[in-house]
Amino acid sequence: MSFSYLTIKQITDGLERKEFSCADIVEYYLNRIEANKDLNAFITLLPERALLEAKKVDQKIQSGQRLKKFEGVPISVKDIILTRGVKATGGSRILENYYAPYDASVVKFLKEEGVIILGKTNCDEFAMGASNENSAFGPVKNPWDKSRVPGGSSGGSAASVAADLCAFSVGTDTGGSIRQPAAFCGVTGLKPTYARVSRHGLMAMTSSLDQAGPFTRTAEEAAQILEVIARPDHYDATLSPQAAEPYSQRLNEPVKNLTIGLPKEYFGNGLDQEIKSAIQAAVKEFKKLGVKIKKVSLPHTAYSLAVYYVILPAEVSSNLARYDGIRYGSPSKAAKNLEEFYSLTRARGFGAEVKRRVMIGTFVLSAGYQDAYYKQALRVQKIIQQEYRQVFKQVDALITPTTPTPPFKLGEKLNDPLTMYLADIYTVSANIAGLCGLNIPCGLTKDKLPVGLQLLGAPFHESTILKLGHHFQQATNWHQRRPPV
Repeated sequence: MSFSYLTIKQITDGLERKEFSCADIVEYYLNRIEANKDLNAFITLLPERALLEAKKVDQKIQSGQRLKKFEGVPISVKDIILTRGVKATGGSRILENYYAPYDASVVKFLKEEGVIILGKTNCDEFAMGASNENSAFGPVKNPWDKSRVPGGSSGGSAASVAADLCAFSVGTDTGGSIRQPAAFCGVTGLKPTYARVSRHGLMAMTSSLDQAGPFTRTAEEAAQILEVIARPDHYDATLSPQAAEPYSQRLNEPVKNLTIGLPKEYFGNGLDQEIKSAIQAAVKEFKKLGVKIKKVSLPHTAYSLAVYYVILPAEVSSNLARYDGIRYGSPSKAAKNLEEFYSLTRARGFGAEVKRRVMIGTFVLSAGYQDAYYKQALRVQKIIQQEYRQVFKQVDALITPTTPTPPFKLGEKLNDPLTMYLADIYTVSANIAGLCGLNIPCGLTKDKLPVGLQLLGAPFHESTILKLGHHFQQATNWHQRRPPV
Protein backbone atom coordinates (compact mmCIF):
# COMPACT_ATOMS: atom_id res chain seq x y z
CA MET A 1 0.00 0.00 0.00
CA SER A 2 0.98 3.64 -0.38
CA PHE A 3 2.09 5.47 2.76
CA SER A 4 2.03 8.85 1.00
CA TYR A 5 0.54 11.62 3.15
CA LEU A 6 -1.21 9.32 5.60
CA THR A 7 -3.23 11.06 8.30
CA ILE A 8 -2.64 10.32 11.97
CA LYS A 9 -5.87 8.31 12.04
CA GLN A 10 -4.87 6.29 8.98
CA ILE A 11 -1.58 5.42 10.68
CA THR A 12 -3.11 4.41 14.02
CA ASP A 13 -5.99 2.51 12.38
CA GLY A 14 -3.60 0.74 9.99
CA LEU A 15 -1.38 -0.37 12.86
CA GLU A 16 -4.30 -1.68 14.90
CA ARG A 17 -5.68 -3.59 11.89
CA LYS A 18 -2.18 -4.94 11.12
CA GLU A 19 -2.36 -3.54 7.58
CA PHE A 20 1.31 -2.57 7.95
CA SER A 21 3.95 -2.62 10.66
CA CYS A 22 5.24 0.35 12.61
CA ALA A 23 8.71 -0.44 11.25
CA ASP A 24 7.27 -0.11 7.72
CA ILE A 25 5.91 3.39 8.34
CA VAL A 26 9.09 4.56 10.12
CA GLU A 27 11.24 3.25 7.26
CA TYR A 28 8.98 5.03 4.78
CA TYR A 29 9.54 8.39 6.51
CA LEU A 30 13.28 7.81 6.91
CA ASN A 31 13.51 7.06 3.19
CA ARG A 32 11.51 10.22 2.43
CA ILE A 33 13.89 12.25 4.58
CA GLU A 34 16.91 10.80 2.78
CA ALA A 35 15.34 11.42 -0.64
CA ASN A 36 14.61 15.04 0.30
CA LYS A 37 17.72 15.85 2.34
CA ASP A 38 18.37 18.84 0.08
CA LEU A 39 15.44 20.56 1.85
CA ASN A 40 17.71 20.64 4.95
CA ALA A 41 14.64 20.24 7.16
CA PHE A 42 16.46 18.32 9.92
CA ILE A 43 19.45 19.14 12.09
CA THR A 44 19.53 15.81 13.94
CA LEU A 45 18.10 12.46 12.80
CA LEU A 46 17.39 9.49 15.09
CA PRO A 47 16.99 6.52 12.71
CA GLU A 48 18.28 3.76 15.01
CA ARG A 49 16.24 4.97 17.97
CA ALA A 50 13.11 5.38 15.84
CA LEU A 51 13.38 1.87 14.35
CA LEU A 52 14.00 0.36 17.79
CA GLU A 53 10.89 2.08 19.15
CA ALA A 54 8.92 0.93 16.09
CA LYS A 55 9.87 -2.70 16.77
CA LYS A 56 8.61 -2.33 20.35
CA VAL A 57 5.28 -1.03 19.02
CA ASP A 58 5.07 -3.99 16.62
CA GLN A 59 5.75 -6.41 19.48
CA LYS A 60 3.00 -4.74 21.48
CA ILE A 61 0.57 -5.13 18.57
CA GLN A 62 1.49 -8.80 18.09
CA SER A 63 0.87 -9.49 21.79
CA GLY A 64 -2.60 -7.96 21.53
CA GLN A 65 -1.95 -4.98 23.80
CA ARG A 66 -3.99 -1.82 23.35
CA LEU A 67 -2.20 1.10 21.70
CA LYS A 68 -2.08 4.61 23.11
CA LYS A 69 -3.55 7.62 21.28
CA PHE A 70 -0.52 8.31 19.03
CA GLU A 71 1.34 5.02 19.49
CA GLY A 72 3.67 4.42 16.56
CA VAL A 73 3.07 7.80 14.91
CA PRO A 74 6.40 9.23 13.62
CA ILE A 75 6.86 12.95 14.27
CA SER A 76 9.50 15.68 14.17
CA VAL A 77 10.31 18.27 16.84
CA LYS A 78 11.75 21.76 16.40
CA ASP A 79 15.30 21.99 17.70
CA ILE A 80 14.26 24.71 20.16
CA ILE A 81 12.37 22.05 22.15
CA LEU A 82 14.39 19.76 24.43
CA THR A 83 14.33 15.99 23.92
CA ARG A 84 16.19 13.94 26.50
CA GLY A 85 19.53 12.55 25.35
CA VAL A 86 19.28 14.26 21.96
CA LYS A 87 21.38 17.14 20.68
CA ALA A 88 19.53 20.46 21.09
CA THR A 89 21.22 23.27 19.17
CA GLY A 90 18.46 25.83 18.83
CA GLY A 91 19.91 26.40 15.36
CA SER A 92 22.99 27.99 16.96
CA ARG A 93 26.71 27.21 16.90
CA ILE A 94 26.93 28.15 20.56
CA LEU A 95 24.94 24.99 21.42
CA GLU A 96 26.22 22.67 18.69
CA ASN A 97 27.43 20.10 21.24
CA TYR A 98 24.66 20.46 23.83
CA TYR A 99 22.57 17.39 24.70
CA ALA A 100 19.28 17.86 26.52
CA PRO A 101 19.20 16.29 30.01
CA TYR A 102 15.38 16.11 30.11
CA ASP A 103 12.27 16.21 27.93
CA ALA A 104 10.31 19.41 27.42
CA SER A 105 6.80 18.96 28.81
CA VAL A 106 5.22 18.94 25.34
CA VAL A 107 7.61 16.15 24.33
CA LYS A 108 6.93 14.27 27.57
CA PHE A 109 3.16 14.45 27.03
CA LEU A 110 3.45 13.25 23.42
CA LYS A 111 5.83 10.43 24.38
CA GLU A 112 3.32 9.31 26.99
CA GLU A 113 0.87 8.86 24.10
CA GLY A 114 3.38 6.79 22.14
CA VAL A 115 4.84 9.03 19.41
CA ILE A 116 8.13 8.11 17.75
CA ILE A 117 10.49 11.06 17.25
CA LEU A 118 12.34 10.83 13.92
CA GLY A 119 14.55 13.86 14.56
CA LYS A 120 14.96 17.53 15.43
CA THR A 121 14.07 20.07 12.77
CA ASN A 122 16.08 23.01 11.51
CA CYS A 123 15.04 26.49 12.65
CA ASP A 124 16.22 30.08 12.75
CA GLU A 125 18.82 30.56 15.47
CA PHE A 126 17.05 30.68 18.83
CA ALA A 127 13.81 31.12 16.83
CA MET A 128 14.86 34.56 15.57
CA GLY A 129 13.81 34.90 11.96
CA ALA A 130 11.02 34.77 9.42
CA SER A 131 12.71 32.77 6.66
CA ASN A 132 14.79 30.00 8.29
CA GLU A 133 17.91 31.53 6.76
CA ASN A 134 19.38 32.43 10.17
CA SER A 135 20.20 28.85 11.15
CA ALA A 136 23.86 28.06 11.79
CA PHE A 137 23.20 24.79 9.94
CA GLY A 138 22.09 26.32 6.67
CA PRO A 139 18.74 27.48 5.31
CA VAL A 140 15.70 25.24 4.88
CA LYS A 141 14.17 25.15 1.40
CA ASN A 142 10.47 25.34 0.62
CA PRO A 143 9.13 22.00 -0.73
CA TRP A 144 6.86 23.88 -3.17
CA ASP A 145 9.81 25.70 -4.75
CA LYS A 146 13.33 24.98 -3.53
CA SER A 147 14.51 28.44 -4.56
CA ARG A 148 12.20 29.95 -1.92
CA VAL A 149 12.10 30.16 1.87
CA PRO A 150 9.79 27.94 3.96
CA GLY A 151 9.12 30.73 6.46
CA GLY A 152 10.42 30.91 9.99
CA SER A 153 11.40 30.38 12.55
CA SER A 154 9.91 26.85 12.48
CA GLY A 155 10.72 26.34 8.80
CA GLY A 156 12.09 22.82 9.24
CA SER A 157 8.93 21.68 11.02
CA ALA A 158 6.66 23.17 8.35
CA ALA A 159 8.74 21.71 5.51
CA SER A 160 8.86 18.27 7.16
CA VAL A 161 5.05 18.08 7.27
CA ALA A 162 4.54 19.59 3.80
CA ALA A 163 7.06 17.20 2.19
CA ASP A 164 5.64 14.15 4.02
CA LEU A 165 8.78 13.54 6.07
CA CYS A 166 6.70 12.87 9.21
CA ALA A 167 3.06 12.62 10.32
CA PHE A 168 3.13 15.90 12.26
CA SER A 169 5.59 18.26 13.90
CA VAL A 170 5.83 20.43 16.99
CA GLY A 171 7.17 23.97 16.72
CA THR A 172 7.08 27.25 18.59
CA ASP A 173 5.45 30.61 17.87
CA THR A 174 6.62 33.91 19.36
CA GLY A 175 5.44 36.28 16.64
CA GLY A 176 4.17 33.96 13.92
CA SER A 177 6.75 31.16 13.82
CA ILE A 178 4.13 28.43 13.48
CA ARG A 179 1.48 30.23 11.41
CA GLN A 180 3.77 31.98 8.91
CA PRO A 181 5.82 28.90 7.85
CA ALA A 182 2.60 26.86 7.83
CA ALA A 183 1.22 29.38 5.32
CA PHE A 184 4.39 29.34 3.20
CA CYS A 185 4.44 25.52 3.13
CA GLY A 186 0.71 24.90 2.70
CA VAL A 187 0.00 23.08 5.98
CA THR A 188 -2.16 23.65 9.04
CA GLY A 189 -0.45 25.39 11.98
CA LEU A 190 -1.90 26.17 15.41
CA LYS A 191 -0.59 28.76 17.88
CA PRO A 192 -2.42 28.12 21.15
CA THR A 193 -3.21 30.92 23.58
CA TYR A 194 -0.24 32.00 25.71
CA ALA A 195 -0.32 29.89 28.92
CA ARG A 196 -2.42 27.16 27.26
CA VAL A 197 0.59 24.86 26.67
CA SER A 198 3.57 24.46 29.00
CA ARG A 199 6.79 26.25 28.00
CA HIS A 200 8.92 24.02 30.22
CA GLY A 201 11.84 22.74 28.16
CA LEU A 202 11.57 25.34 25.41
CA MET A 203 14.70 27.41 24.82
CA ALA A 204 13.46 30.79 25.98
CA MET A 205 13.57 33.64 23.51
CA THR A 206 10.75 35.93 24.66
CA SER A 207 9.26 34.29 27.73
CA SER A 208 6.11 36.43 27.75
CA LEU A 209 5.26 35.54 24.12
CA ASP A 210 6.69 32.06 23.37
CA GLN A 211 4.23 29.20 22.83
CA ALA A 212 4.48 25.65 21.46
CA GLY A 213 2.03 24.21 18.95
CA PRO A 214 1.54 21.65 16.17
CA PHE A 215 2.02 21.55 12.40
CA THR A 216 -0.49 19.14 10.89
CA ARG A 217 -2.35 18.29 7.70
CA THR A 218 -5.76 19.29 9.13
CA ALA A 219 -7.45 21.30 11.86
CA GLU A 220 -8.86 18.02 13.16
CA GLU A 221 -5.36 16.69 13.80
CA ALA A 222 -4.34 19.97 15.46
CA ALA A 223 -7.30 19.58 17.83
CA GLN A 224 -6.28 16.01 18.70
CA ILE A 225 -2.70 17.06 19.45
CA LEU A 226 -3.77 20.08 21.50
CA GLU A 227 -5.80 17.77 23.74
CA VAL A 228 -2.54 15.98 24.58
CA ILE A 229 -0.13 18.90 24.98
CA ALA A 230 -2.51 21.28 26.83
CA ARG A 231 -2.10 19.46 30.12
CA PRO A 232 -1.43 20.79 33.62
CA ASP A 233 2.28 21.15 34.37
CA HIS A 234 3.73 22.38 37.65
CA TYR A 235 7.04 23.17 35.90
CA ASP A 236 5.50 26.24 34.20
CA ALA A 237 4.26 28.81 36.71
CA THR A 238 2.63 30.89 33.95
CA LEU A 239 0.41 28.01 32.78
CA SER A 240 -3.31 28.74 33.02
CA PRO A 241 -5.35 26.73 35.55
CA GLN A 242 -8.25 26.80 33.06
CA ALA A 243 -8.95 23.24 31.96
CA ALA A 244 -8.48 22.30 28.32
CA GLU A 245 -11.58 21.44 26.31
CA PRO A 246 -12.37 18.25 24.36
CA TYR A 247 -11.38 20.12 21.20
CA SER A 248 -11.85 17.26 18.73
CA GLN A 249 -15.33 16.49 20.06
CA ARG A 250 -16.44 20.06 19.30
CA LEU A 251 -15.24 20.14 15.69
CA ASN A 252 -18.56 19.11 14.17
CA GLU A 253 -20.67 21.57 16.13
CA PRO A 254 -22.58 23.89 13.75
CA VAL A 255 -20.91 27.16 12.75
CA LYS A 256 -23.90 28.84 11.11
CA ASN A 257 -24.58 31.03 14.14
CA LEU A 258 -21.00 32.25 14.44
CA THR A 259 -19.81 35.70 13.39
CA ILE A 260 -16.38 36.27 11.88
CA GLY A 261 -14.81 39.72 11.81
CA LEU A 262 -12.83 41.14 8.89
CA PRO A 263 -10.41 43.77 10.28
CA LYS A 264 -9.88 46.40 7.61
CA GLU A 265 -6.32 47.10 8.77
CA TYR A 266 -5.24 43.67 7.48
CA PHE A 267 -6.36 44.32 3.91
CA GLY A 268 -4.61 47.61 3.08
CA ASN A 269 -1.37 48.56 1.36
CA GLY A 270 1.33 45.90 1.21
CA LEU A 271 -1.01 42.93 0.79
CA ASP A 272 -0.30 40.89 -2.33
CA GLN A 273 -3.31 40.91 -4.67
CA GLU A 274 -3.31 37.13 -5.18
CA ILE A 275 -3.39 36.58 -1.43
CA LYS A 276 -6.18 39.13 -1.05
CA SER A 277 -8.23 37.37 -3.73
CA ALA A 278 -7.70 33.97 -2.07
CA ILE A 279 -8.85 35.32 1.30
CA GLN A 280 -11.92 36.91 -0.30
CA ALA A 281 -12.78 33.57 -1.93
CA ALA A 282 -12.37 31.85 1.45
CA VAL A 283 -14.73 34.38 3.05
CA LYS A 284 -17.35 33.39 0.45
CA GLU A 285 -16.88 29.74 1.47
CA PHE A 286 -17.52 30.64 5.10
CA LYS A 287 -20.67 32.48 4.05
CA LYS A 288 -21.85 29.29 2.30
CA LEU A 289 -21.37 27.51 5.63
CA GLY A 290 -23.79 29.99 7.21
CA VAL A 291 -21.17 32.06 9.02
CA LYS A 292 -21.96 35.76 9.39
CA ILE A 293 -19.28 38.22 8.26
CA LYS A 294 -18.81 41.57 9.98
CA LYS A 295 -16.33 44.32 9.16
CA VAL A 296 -14.38 45.52 12.20
CA SER A 297 -11.53 47.89 12.94
CA LEU A 298 -8.37 47.41 15.01
CA PRO A 299 -6.51 50.70 14.51
CA HIS A 300 -3.86 50.11 17.19
CA THR A 301 -2.66 46.88 15.55
CA ALA A 302 -0.62 49.17 13.32
CA TYR A 303 1.75 49.50 16.30
CA SER A 304 2.02 45.75 16.96
CA LEU A 305 5.23 45.24 14.99
CA ALA A 306 6.93 48.19 16.71
CA VAL A 307 5.82 46.96 20.14
CA TYR A 308 6.99 43.45 19.29
CA TYR A 309 10.46 44.59 18.26
CA VAL A 310 10.93 46.37 21.58
CA ILE A 311 9.56 43.70 23.93
CA LEU A 312 11.16 40.79 22.06
CA PRO A 313 14.78 42.02 21.99
CA ALA A 314 14.51 43.21 25.58
CA GLU A 315 13.67 39.69 26.72
CA VAL A 316 16.19 38.18 24.29
CA SER A 317 18.93 40.30 25.85
CA SER A 318 18.04 38.89 29.26
CA ASN A 319 17.35 35.28 28.27
CA LEU A 320 20.48 34.83 26.17
CA ALA A 321 22.79 36.17 28.88
CA ARG A 322 23.11 32.57 30.14
CA TYR A 323 25.07 31.52 27.04
CA ASP A 324 28.49 32.49 28.33
CA GLY A 325 30.62 29.42 27.59
CA ILE A 326 30.65 28.35 31.24
CA ARG A 327 27.10 27.24 31.96
CA TYR A 328 26.10 26.82 28.32
CA GLY A 329 27.83 27.22 25.01
CA SER A 330 31.10 26.29 23.34
CA PRO A 331 33.89 28.17 25.18
CA SER A 332 36.58 30.14 23.40
CA LYS A 333 40.11 28.86 23.96
CA ALA A 334 41.77 32.04 22.69
CA ALA A 335 40.68 34.30 25.56
CA LYS A 336 43.30 35.74 27.92
CA ASN A 337 40.91 36.96 30.63
CA LEU A 338 37.29 36.51 31.76
CA GLU A 339 35.88 39.51 29.90
CA GLU A 340 37.59 38.40 26.68
CA PHE A 341 36.35 34.85 27.29
CA TYR A 342 32.71 36.00 27.42
CA SER A 343 33.14 38.30 24.44
CA LEU A 344 34.87 35.79 22.16
CA THR A 345 32.56 32.92 23.10
CA ARG A 346 29.42 34.91 22.32
CA ALA A 347 30.87 36.62 19.22
CA ARG A 348 31.83 33.26 17.73
CA GLY A 349 28.72 31.39 18.87
CA PHE A 350 25.93 33.83 17.96
CA GLY A 351 24.86 34.72 14.43
CA ALA A 352 24.23 38.22 13.07
CA GLU A 353 20.47 38.36 13.75
CA VAL A 354 20.87 37.17 17.34
CA LYS A 355 23.58 39.77 17.96
CA ARG A 356 21.35 42.47 16.44
CA ARG A 357 18.46 41.64 18.75
CA VAL A 358 20.66 41.34 21.84
CA MET A 359 22.09 44.80 21.14
CA ILE A 360 18.65 46.33 20.54
CA GLY A 361 17.35 44.71 23.72
CA THR A 362 20.28 45.88 25.80
CA PHE A 363 19.74 49.40 24.46
CA VAL A 364 15.99 49.57 25.24
CA LEU A 365 16.62 48.28 28.77
CA SER A 366 19.51 50.63 29.50
CA ALA A 367 19.32 53.59 31.86
CA GLY A 368 17.63 56.57 30.26
CA TYR A 369 15.97 54.51 27.51
CA GLN A 370 13.90 51.94 29.41
CA ASP A 371 11.16 54.48 30.15
CA ALA A 372 11.22 55.86 26.62
CA TYR A 373 11.04 52.52 24.82
CA TYR A 374 10.41 49.38 26.88
CA LYS A 375 7.83 50.73 29.32
CA GLN A 376 6.06 52.61 26.54
CA ALA A 377 5.88 49.41 24.52
CA LEU A 378 4.26 47.63 27.47
CA ARG A 379 1.66 50.41 27.69
CA VAL A 380 0.81 50.14 23.99
CA GLN A 381 0.62 46.36 24.37
CA LYS A 382 -2.14 46.84 26.95
CA ILE A 383 -4.03 49.11 24.56
CA ILE A 384 -3.80 46.50 21.78
CA GLN A 385 -5.02 43.79 24.17
CA GLN A 386 -7.99 45.92 25.22
CA GLU A 387 -8.84 46.68 21.59
CA TYR A 388 -8.99 42.98 20.73
CA ARG A 389 -11.05 42.32 23.85
CA GLN A 390 -13.65 44.84 22.66
CA VAL A 391 -13.75 43.40 19.13
CA PHE A 392 -14.27 39.86 20.45
CA LYS A 393 -17.42 41.10 22.18
CA GLN A 394 -18.82 41.63 18.66
CA VAL A 395 -17.45 38.57 16.82
CA ASP A 396 -16.48 34.97 17.56
CA ALA A 397 -13.30 34.99 15.48
CA LEU A 398 -11.32 37.06 12.99
CA ILE A 399 -10.17 36.22 9.46
CA THR A 400 -6.96 37.76 8.13
CA PRO A 401 -4.23 36.85 5.68
CA THR A 402 -1.42 34.98 7.44
CA THR A 403 1.29 36.63 5.35
CA PRO A 404 1.41 39.78 3.19
CA THR A 405 3.23 37.98 0.34
CA PRO A 406 3.76 34.45 -0.98
CA PRO A 407 7.05 32.71 -0.07
CA PHE A 408 9.96 34.88 -1.21
CA LYS A 409 13.26 33.84 -2.77
CA LEU A 410 16.15 32.61 -0.65
CA GLY A 411 18.46 35.57 0.02
CA GLU A 412 15.92 38.12 -1.20
CA LYS A 413 15.43 39.84 2.17
CA LEU A 414 18.36 38.49 4.16
CA ASN A 415 20.33 41.75 4.12
CA ASP A 416 17.32 43.97 4.80
CA PRO A 417 16.08 43.19 8.33
CA LEU A 418 13.26 45.75 8.25
CA THR A 419 11.76 44.18 5.12
CA MET A 420 12.23 40.73 6.65
CA TYR A 421 10.41 41.79 9.83
CA LEU A 422 7.37 42.79 7.74
CA ALA A 423 6.84 39.11 6.87
CA ASP A 424 5.30 38.77 10.36
CA ILE A 425 3.15 41.89 10.20
CA TYR A 426 -0.15 39.94 10.30
CA THR A 427 0.90 37.43 12.96
CA VAL A 428 2.68 39.34 15.74
CA SER A 429 -0.45 40.95 17.16
CA ALA A 430 -1.82 37.55 18.24
CA ASN A 431 1.23 37.09 20.47
CA ILE A 432 1.17 40.67 21.70
CA ALA A 433 -2.52 40.32 22.63
CA GLY A 434 -2.27 36.74 23.95
CA LEU A 435 -4.69 35.31 21.36
CA CYS A 436 -4.88 31.89 19.72
CA GLY A 437 -4.32 31.63 15.97
CA LEU A 438 -4.71 29.01 13.26
CA ASN A 439 -3.31 28.97 9.74
CA ILE A 440 -5.15 26.91 7.14
CA PRO A 441 -4.33 26.65 3.41
CA CYS A 442 -6.85 28.54 1.27
CA GLY A 443 -5.39 28.78 -2.23
CA LEU A 444 -2.46 28.74 -4.63
CA THR A 445 -0.88 31.61 -6.53
CA LYS A 446 -0.33 31.52 -10.31
CA ASP A 447 3.19 30.25 -9.51
CA LYS A 448 1.67 27.31 -7.59
CA LEU A 449 2.71 28.66 -4.19
CA PRO A 450 0.45 28.13 -1.17
CA VAL A 451 -1.66 30.88 0.40
CA GLY A 452 -2.58 30.80 4.09
CA LEU A 453 -5.63 32.13 5.89
CA GLN A 454 -5.37 33.09 9.56
CA LEU A 455 -8.20 32.55 12.03
CA LEU A 456 -7.74 34.46 15.28
CA GLY A 457 -9.68 33.65 18.43
CA ALA A 458 -10.10 35.24 21.84
CA PRO A 459 -7.84 33.85 24.59
CA PHE A 460 -8.60 30.16 25.30
CA HIS A 461 -11.12 29.94 22.42
CA GLU A 462 -9.11 27.40 20.44
CA SER A 463 -12.24 25.30 20.00
CA THR A 464 -13.86 28.12 17.99
CA ILE A 465 -11.06 28.59 15.47
CA LEU A 466 -10.42 24.84 15.19
CA LYS A 467 -14.12 24.26 14.51
CA LEU A 468 -14.16 26.97 11.83
CA GLY A 469 -10.99 25.59 10.28
CA HIS A 470 -12.38 22.06 10.28
CA HIS A 471 -15.64 23.08 8.58
CA PHE A 472 -13.68 25.04 5.95
CA GLN A 473 -11.46 22.03 5.26
CA GLN A 474 -14.51 19.78 4.98
CA ALA A 475 -15.87 22.11 2.29
CA THR A 476 -12.59 22.69 0.37
CA ASN A 477 -9.52 20.69 -0.63
CA TRP A 478 -6.73 23.28 -0.40
CA HIS A 479 -5.19 21.37 2.53
CA GLN A 480 -4.91 18.30 0.28
CA ARG A 481 -2.72 20.00 -2.35
CA ARG A 482 0.82 18.61 -2.29
CA PRO A 483 4.22 20.08 -3.24
CA PRO A 484 6.22 18.53 -6.10
CA VAL A 485 8.71 16.59 -3.97
